[in-house]
Amino acid sequence: MTALHHSSALAIACVAALAGMTQAHAADTTSLTLYRSDSAALYASKGDGSVDEGYAVAREQRALNLTTGIHDVVIGDLPDSLDPEALALSFPGGDARVISQRLLLAQGENAALTGLIGRSVDVLGNDGQPLASGHLLRVSDGLLVRNDRGDTTLVNHYAAVRTSAGDFPAGSSLSLRVDAAHTGQTSAVLSYPTSGLGWRAAYVATLQPGGACRMQFESRASIANRSGRDWHDLQLTLIAGEPNMAKASAPRPMMAMARGFNAKAESAELPQQTGLADYRSYTLPAAVDLPDGSVSQVPLYATRALDCERTALYENGSAWMPPQPMLNRDFNPGGGSSIISTLKLQAFDSLPAGYLRVLTADRNGTAQFIGEGRIDDTPKGSDATITLGTAFDLRAERTRTSFSVDKNGRTLDEAFHINLSNAGGSTRTVTVREHPNRWRQWTLVSSSNKPSQQTLDTLEFRVEIPANGKAVLDYAVRYRWTADENPQP
Repeated sequence: MTALHHSSALAIACVAALAGMTQAHAADTTSLTLYRSDSAALYASKGDGSVDEGYAVAREQRALNLTTGIHDVVIGDLPDSLDPEALALSFPGGDARVISQRLLLAQGENAALTGLIGRSVDVLGNDGQPLASGHLLRVSDGLLVRNDRGDTTLVNHYAAVRTSAGDFPAGSSLSLRVDAAHTGQTSAVLSYPTSGLGWRAAYVATLQPGGACRMQFESRASIANRSGRDWHDLQLTLIAGEPNMAKASAPRPMMAMARGFNAKAESAELPQQTGLADYRSYTLPAAVDLPDGSVSQVPLYATRALDCERTALYENGSAWMPPQPMLNRDFNPGGGSSIISTLKLQAFDSLPAGYLRVLTADRNGTAQFIGEGRIDDTPKGSDATITLGTAFDLRAERTRTSFSVDKNGRTLDEAFHINLSNAGGSTRTVTVREHPNRWRQWTLVSSSNKPSQQTLDTLEFRVEIPANGKAVLDYAVRYRWTADENPQP
């Protein structure tokens, strides 16, 4: 038995009897489709109350006690955030039809009482004695209660509300007017989009000892529930990808049916992956519970060993190309000193977007955190690269050594000198990535090292630096343009 206390004094007003309401049973079975969300509010370890972020579609099998003819039914325990236009209740057996529906939002001081509409309650006074008992019909402007004799009482001031139906229902309620063909329990399906729910991938890579880059790779799904209600015994499906969301303030339409790809799960304990239009779907093998205010994790793929590639990268400029030749001497000067450490892996299967934490063992064999980065949605066979951090022992210094412009000949020559140092106790190889982006027509005139890669907007060199030593890289490029391509002064 549960009671909700109220601070008001006593007063009762009796009014004429109103038509009754029937309270629906809790959901017998529920399936939930979650869409990926990177909202920090969903996964935060601190914070109170529900969060209006994320997107999910719920489908609940409900058993409703109906009576013949037109009457009202209330379905409670719904999430705080709903799209009223997308709520739908159907009767697969054709035993009833919905005439109208109204969403009762869980807002303000009456939020808990709203979920009790249609249930049997006792409204208590300051002395603990019942002021009214029966089915709760309304909670705004007082409590409207109808007893078994059909008498209806409006209670404006009360101390507490007591129910024997267990815990007070949380969240919103759906008030329905239905027309039933017969009296008795009827099966119904309730579907609705909601927020406060989301998921994203969580990966952990533990680098293995030795000279080669190899890792132990764990894949999980982090599932956040801040919807304002608990979810029990869910059949859960996770959607990876980025469907377009048309509405700014409510959940959006669902996507097309699945097609094509269907991968058998690696074991009975792992999700079943299928194609869903242009996206990926992961159906969990067993029912799960999602308590409100929780972040749960389930395996996404089996843990496996993967090859990887670690790079010490010194990069200047970007792949952006200007609309006309840039002749200003100070354009894209670069010259930072930091060298970053990156990690690249090849996707063994479809990897949904999420965050990859990287660990490595210290001298005592204890796994220590060395960096974290975000992986975008990565198809099977594609590369995923993250930045681990700044390399402590490596530094670079970049200097422009020459610059000349021949406007009549429509050429620009530019040269750079890059000093690289390594304070560590082992030889390191640094990838120097330059972007000659003053103009799209350029050639490498000379370099002290042979390029390891050269594209339309990128020039890369791999430079080996001895332990506790230094290395240098010199290179020169020449830009050309035509008479029709007016350069920027």
